[in-house]
Amino acid sequence: MKKVIYFVGIPVILIGLLITSLETSSVYTPSVSIRKDAPVKTKKSIVINARPEKVWAIMSKVNEWATWQSDIKNPKLESTFAAGNSFTWETGGLNIRSTLHLAIPSKKIGWSGPAFGSFAIHNWTFISLPNGATRVEVEESMEGWLVKILTHKFQTGLETSLDKWLLALKVTAEK
Repeated sequence: MKKVIYFVGIPVILIGLLITSLETSSVYTPSVSIRKDAPVKTKKSIVINARPEKVWAIMSKVNEWATWQSDIKNPKLESTFAAGNSFTWETGGLNIRSTLHLAIPSKKIGWSGPAFGSFAIHNWTFISLPNGATRVEVEESMEGWLVKILTHKFQTGLETSLDKWLLALKVTAEK
């Protein structure tokens, strides 16, 4: 039994200490722009047959995200949708606290925040098209110790997530 404790317990304790050290020593600087040098980043877009005001209104109602975006659980914005205010939400098994850095009605939305082993900057732009539609452009960067270790997994997950989010937004806005 002592051998089991020694060969299993000691490595588990050391890994726990390493993760705790990585989490507590990680420093991220919020920014209005995504990090071009981040290990994970992407940019996606979609055309939605709805005016920018409608698309922005859907995106700015954080507390309703889970009603149309199935990957999101328990979104909670306790204040107004304005730069400097924060909200909590769950996605991909992570509990996230994000802070808005952009909230320009019908034009732009942006937030950033840490989650276990990562820090993301997420920006949305709504471009009015001549036919009354909206081009939605979204870009995101992710960095952090866990992102560096699992870059391919995070990149694939981010691309899939943003595709799904854009499609769900399109379906909801075009109703």
